[in-house]
Amino acid sequence: MIEVQSLSKSYGDFRAVDDVSFVCRPGRVTGFLGPNGAGKSTAMRMIAGLTRPTGGTATVGGSAYADIPNPATQVGVLLDASAQHGGRTGREVLVIGARAMGLPMTRVDEMLALVGLTPKEAKRRVRNYSLGMRQRLGIAHALLGDPKVLILDEPANGLDPAGIHWMRQLLRDYANRGGTVMLSSHLLHEIQIIADDLIVIGHGRIVASGTKDELLKTAGTRVRARDQVALVEALTAAGLESILASDAITSPASPEEVGLAAAKAGVPLLELREADGAGLEAMFLQLTAEDQRDLIATEGVQS
Repeated sequence: MIEVQSLSKSYGDFRAVDDVSFVCRPGRVTGFLGPNGAGKSTAMRMIAGLTRPTGGTATVGGSAYADIPNPATQVGVLLDASAQHGGRTGREVLVIGARAMGLPMTRVDEMLALVGLTPKEAKRRVRNYSLGMRQRLGIAHALLGDPKVLILDEPANGLDPAGIHWMRQLLRDYANRGGTVMLSSHLLHEIQIIADDLIVIGHGRIVASGTKDELLKTAGTRVRARDQVALVEALTAAGLESILASDAITSPASPEEVGLAAAKAGVPLLELREADGAGLEAMFLQLTAEDQRDLIATEGVQS
């Protein structure tokens, strides 16, 4: 279990993480979401003992990471797949890790097979690996000590669709065996498929947390019209929030409220339904709207 209490980190006057508290529980995959610069990586680095907090605590299994004996056998961490030593082979990276943890060398071969790196690939220098291969090697290293907790920052970067499917099944099986998974990713569709719980951070603060089902119930409505601008204006006039996500407009309001607002303004609709499949994207954009530089830039052009 990961427990974070009133965790904060400041760099001068900048508050990267601001008094956050949450729990990641055994047997569950927790999706940790937020825009770039929202504080995700900083929070994960503090949990993994790589960055010292300004205030608050972060514990894994009841202890701070630095206080855990042989911590890699309890907590598997992958925060940056590109940080591996480029001059070593994939096998050498795992051999060094196994020796540091006091593990048998048979564990190296087990992990290489688990992540799908062939004997030939294991002999190649890491500098010659693709990003997807580095991700697989990083996951192998995180799992090397058979830890109870996994902390993974963007582990799907560089993986092809088959690799993403493989990773999804790997993490699901790990959680089903009682492991705790904290997973950060910008691939919202993948998080929606695999996560049991969600934590959303924006401007360094937690803006939403809970089970996936609970949070997606509040995802609101998906609606489309030929005249999207007129539809946004109709919703605004009715006092309803709206945001453009993909090819449609989403609103935290109910389908009935959205439909009535469109009808009152005389805007014909092409689609009106609960935001189910696009629910996580809609919820994410609504909760982190102030952090979304692309949305802010678009609004500036429109105004």
